[in-house]
Amino acid sequence: MNFQPLVSVIIPTFNRASKLPDAIESAIDQTYKNTQIIVVDDGSSDETSELIKKYPQVAYYYQKNGGQASARNKGLSYAEGSIIASLDSDDIWHEDFLAKCVQKLESDQLDFVFANWHQDAKLGSSWDFLVNDPFLTPYIGKEKDNWINLEDHEVRSLYIESCPSPSSAVVMRKSSIVSGWDEKMNIGDDWAMYLEMILSKPCRAAFTLEKLWHKRVDDINVYDGRKWSEVLEFLHIADLKRNMDKLGNLLMPEELKILEERYMSSLVELSKHNLLREFKVMHSLRLLGTSFATNIPFTLKTIPNILFLGLNRKLGLTKKKARV
Repeated sequence: MNFQPLVSVIIPTFNRASKLPDAIESAIDQTYKNTQIIVVDDGSSDETSELIKKYPQVAYYYQKNGGQASARNKGLSYAEGSIIASLDSDDIWHEDFLAKCVQKLESDQLDFVFANWHQDAKLGSSWDFLVNDPFLTPYIGKEKDNWINLEDHEVRSLYIESCPSPSSAVVMRKSSIVSGWDEKMNIGDDWAMYLEMILSKPCRAAFTLEKLWHKRVDDINVYDGRKWSEVLEFLHIADLKRNMDKLGNLLMPEELKILEERYMSSLVELSKHNLLREFKVMHSLRLLGTSFATNIPFTLKTIPNILFLGLNRKLGLTKKKARV
């Protein structure tokens, strides 16, 4: 590719001084060199402001703590490139991440692309993430030159069902962004942004199963560092409700139904958790009441399904322990 458009790399960070240098250096060491690297410090109280002095080629901005979406949007406001990539400060790109992603983005004139990654596990070794994503199964096997293209209806269907592309995986066209990352989201600010892009106009995308970056995991990751009950509460209930309220007029009836049913299933699941694990009876009843207020028949059908799944998991664990 002779023409190399400027890529603005946004690195939001908060108290990640021990990992931030690896992220910055992975951005600097890209074989694709036409980059603008922006670090937005979201109110860190560690030595982030000092260590950043070692990187004069990096633009550094400090703000009062406002969350990851706020930091990304501040970076976007300073972005000069026609292409945007956001690298989480605990993640690491392989040196050819941008070269391969920008080549695909530009050659096919896509709205965005995303790449597979090595996913750390809290226990055990890293694993291949996208190959194990059930929502991508229909598309796997259609590779051409290591990439799988998605037409606009496929992109829309995929992102209604799931978000297979965390921020560090994505390279996108700046002109395709509608309003940036949603600052009212608890966890899913990237999913909300992609949904807004995809629902506002036809979007074409592509992904590769080639692992081009590394996601590191610890106890303060916004998603991977949380307990499952917190993920339910913040992502699958609060953030999902926000998406339905914000984007409802752009959703087709069958799409809204998919999101509503996931929302109700999550309410029932969290209600069960609060009742059986936390012994919070009133909170459990309030969660069930919210689900009933949305759709009574679906909630009645979901309660025994959730209880049955929980029982199966418990029996499975008991059998596994017995074998050990």
